[in-house]
Amino acid sequence: MARAARLIDPDVCDAANHDSEMIRDVLSRIGDKWTLLVVGVLHAGPLRFTSLQRKVRGISQRMLTLTLKQLERDGLVSRTSYAEIPPRVEYELTTLGHTLIEPVLGLADWASTHGSTIQVNRAAFDAAREENIR
Repeated sequence: MARAARLIDPDVCDAANHDSEMIRDVLSRIGDKWTLLVVGVLHAGPLRFTSLQRKVRGISQRMLTLTLKQLERDGLVSRTSYAEIPPRVEYELTTLGHTLIEPVLGLADWASTHGSTIQVNRAAFDAAREENIR
């Protein structure tokens, strides 16, 4: 069977790659669970903090605040403050942030498709390990 053509150079992950430190830094930032979920939710359009927190199930106020600040610092999310009573602040993806949508949704789709298989594999691994300990 013919192998599919690789779209990404596998050497990009090699420690000899001069960009490997930068790649690790960026992937550690965008690869955490809260960043992926926030980016995925903001794909639908701008949201206020409380709406965003409701849509990202399980995230604390503190973690959402930290995640949004990091995303804003990286230029992936913009924060717009409106001079109204009461004050209103909205968060939305920037042009750069929108470039993450395809890989984020692809990863989320992969996790949804294979999550149950991974759980079964973990349970089997843990059971075999327990059996070996006895």
